[in-house]
Amino acid sequence: MNNYPFGSNSPRSFSAYPRGDIDIESGTIRRARKSRNSPYHPIRMLKSLASHLHYYYKLHPFLVFFSSLSFGVTILIILSLYENHYTVLRNYQRTDMGFNDNPYAKLKNLVMVAGHAVYTSSSCGKVDEEDSWFLMPYQKHSGQAATFLTHIREGIDIVAKDDEALLLFSGGETRKEAGPHSEAQSYWSVAESKGWFGEEESVRWRALTEEHARDSFENLLFSVCRFRELTGSYPHNITVVSYDFKEERFAHLHRSAISFPESRFFYIGTPASPMSREAASKGEALVRAQFQEDPYGCISSLKGKKLGRDPFHRTIPYPEGCPEIKGLFRHCGTAPYQGSLPWAQ
Repeated sequence: MNNYPFGSNSPRSFSAYPRGDIDIESGTIRRARKSRNSPYHPIRMLKSLASHLHYYYKLHPFLVFFSSLSFGVTILIILSLYENHYTVLRNYQRTDMGFNDNPYAKLKNLVMVAGHAVYTSSSCGKVDEEDSWFLMPYQKHSGQAATFLTHIREGIDIVAKDDEALLLFSGGETRKEAGPHSEAQSYWSVAESKGWFGEEESVRWRALTEEHARDSFENLLFSVCRFRELTGSYPHNITVVSYDFKEERFAHLHRSAISFPESRFFYIGTPASPMSREAASKGEALVRAQFQEDPYGCISSLKGKKLGRDPFHRTIPYPEGCPEIKGLFRHCGTAPYQGSLPWAQ
C-alpha cells in the first residue's frame, strides 16, 4: 500500500501557491526577476538617458546649461575648421587645374596617319632603309621605307598649318616577329628622330598615338575615339593620310560606315613605291571588295585577318573613352549603323 502525503491520490506534486517568491511578512507574491541578459532595446535606453538628463538638469541646471553650450560651441568650431580646410583644398584643386588644364581640349580637328609597318632598328639613323622595318613579303620593295616617312611628314605638315589640329599615328602591335612594338609608336619615334621635320615646337606637343588598330577601318574608328579621350569632344574635321590607292576605301567605305559628313572629311594620298605600285593596286581592289561586303570587318575573312594582327592579345579599351558611340563599336553586319552619332547632330 502506497502512502501519498496530504491525502493526494496522485503521485504528482501539489502546488499550493503560484510559482514565484512569497513575501512571508505581507503574504504577497513577488514576480520572478527577469534575466539580466534581456534583449537590446534602444528606445528604452534613449528614454532612460532622457530621464537621467532631466534629473541632472533639475539638480544642476546651470551646469547642464554650460555643458550644453560648450558642446555646441565645440561642434561649431570643428565644422568651421572643416569648412576652411575644404575651401582651401577646393581652391587648390581649381588652381591646379588652371595650371594643368587639358592642353588638348581646344583642338577641334583630327589628322590621322595610318601605320603600315613596325620600326625594328635599334637606332633611328636608318629610318629610310627597308632593313630597319619589319616588312611583309608584299612590302619588300626598294623605296618602301621612304613612303612611311612621307606619310609621317605629311601629317606633321598638315598639323603645323592648323593650330586646332591633333595628330594621331594609328596602328597596333600587328607583327609577332617584330615584338610588342606598335606601328603608331614606330611612326612617333621616327618623327622624333627627324626633329619633327622642323616643326617640333608647333607639332610635338599635339602629336600622340592610337595603338590598337588592326586594319584600316579601325585606324579611323579608333582614332575618332582616341580623339574624344584626349580632347573631350569629337573631331569637327577629319584628315586621313595614307597611300593614294586607298582613298576610295577610306574616303568612301570607312567614312560611310561611321556616317561622318563628307564635307568635313579630307584625304591626303601619297604614291606607293614604284616597284610595288602595280601589286598594291591589285591587292587594294581585293580588300576594297571585302569591305564592300563587310563594311565593319566583323563577319568575313576580314575578321580573321584582324585577329591575326593581334599576336599579343591586347585588350582593346574602346569604346570606354567614347561612350556616345558605343553602339557603333558593337554594330556588325552589312546594313549601315542607324543609331545617333555626335557628328551627325
